[in-house]
Order: sequence, then C-alpha cells, then structure tokens
Amino acid sequence: YKELTPIQKAIMEKDITERDALISAQTGSGKTVAFGLSIVSNISNNYNNNFFKLPSALIIAPTRELALQVQNELDWLYSKTNICIVSCVGGMDMRTEKRNLKKFPDIILGTPGRLKDYLEREVINLSNVKVVVLDEADETLNLGFREELEYILNQTPKERRTLLFSATFSKQIEKLASKFQNNALRISTVEKNKQHIDIEYHAIKVTSNNIEYAIMNTLRYYEGKKSLVFCGTRANVNHLTSRLNNRGFSVVSISGELSQKERLNALRSI
Repeated sequence: YKELTPIQKAIMEKDITERDALISAQTGSGKTVAFGLSIVSNISNNYNNNFFKLPSALIIAPTRELALQVQNELDWLYSKTNICIVSCVGGMDMRTEKRNLKKFPDIILGTPGRLKDYLEREVINLSNVKVVVLDEADETLNLGFREELEYILNQTPKERRTLLFSATFSKQIEKLASKFQNNALRISTVEKNKQHIDIEYHAIKVTSNNIEYAIMNTLRYYEGKKSLVFCGTRANVNHLTSRLNNRGFSVVSISGELSQKERLNALRSI
C-alpha cells in the first residue's frame, strides 16, 4: 500500500477504534488489513501475561479458503510483531491445529463449524476475547451457519467489541447486529450502482447453442495468461471442462463436488 484505502481510513478514525461497527465494503477494498489495524489495540495488553494467555481476538470467516486467505494477509501485516495467529478451519488437520493452539495465540481465526466443535470439546476458551470480527457475515448466514454463529458469540464476553463486515445491510444482518452489537457505528464505502473502476464489463448476446463457441472465441481473442469462467451447475463445469480440454485449452475445474484435498490440488495447479 502507498496509502490507506477508503475503508482503512474510515475504520482507523479515533471515534471508531473502541466501538462496535457494521461495515459494508466491496471485495478488494482492503478490509482485511483494515480490521487487522483496528483490532491491534484490543490485543496488545496480552504481552504482559507470560504465564498463561487466552486469545483476545476472534475472527470468523464463512469458508476455509477465505479463512486461510485472511490468515495470509494478517501474517504479512503482523510479521514485525509478536502477535500469534492460529487457524481452526474445517477440512484441515485437527492434530496440527490443536498443537498450534498450545502456543497460546493472540488471535484465533476460524470457520463456524470447526469453532463450535472445538468449543463443545473445550479445546478453545473464548472467555478473554476483547474483539470479534465477523468477515462476510452475509455469506456466513447464507451458508446456513446462524446457529453456529450464535453459539460461538454466546461463548464470548458480553462486553467484547464486535466488527461485522457484510457486502449488504440485509434484514438478516440487521437482526444479527441488533442482537450482538451495542450502538454500532455504520460505515459504508460502497457507492450504489458503481462498479469497480478497474474492471471493464461486456455483455455478449448469443443463442444458447453458440454459448460454448462464444466462450472459446472470447478466451482466444483476449489470450489472458489466466482466465476464470463461471458456470451455473457442477454438471456445466464438468461439461465445459471436457469441451475446453478437447479444444486444446489447459483447464482446471473447481466445484462443490470436490473433496478438500482435490480442491487444494486444483488451486495449486492454477
């Protein structure tokens, strides 16, 4: 960063530092670094306790991929500090996670299902948490994790600080905010009907039997080193992958039917 992004500037304002906040920002706005900067004041006091240290910050993300992406960003942000982050993510090795939890992390970062499981088994203790960050809260609710989310938040102190990040302020998000936040400040850096300024949008109208040819011709025309094609269903993904492979394209497919190991292998091969 040469300068702070709008969401980073907004969240670092003095009157926000210790407050609950409901924040809406676009993908790619720098929100991970924003809340990474904001929560430092809530975890720094832990360094005085060398005997036993409970985590003072909890970050909840809806998916394992997002959780690991957030961890990478925060590892970079805190690389010159003593702040320790441990992830508790579904689909990852529990033995490794439990070993890491014995290092007394300052921050626990996890997905709802794995966090609830560890709480029920008393593997983690959230009684000293000073701040909770719900990243992409709308997606967490859309994936059906409301029960897990409420269970986890009820295991944290009531006087904690809560930062809730969501792409939209839907009714579900409003209800969640009213239940778990106190006099939350609302922040939005999203301008209605304004797309990302560094992305061009083109709509191509073709008949249904020409869609595959249009996709192939578009890929060939732009000759991008990497391209991303979205399909509506797993069956569409498998069919188009086969068609593109037959035409000489180098293709990696990712869909919900893949196991975690297959998904990680696919992401590595990209």
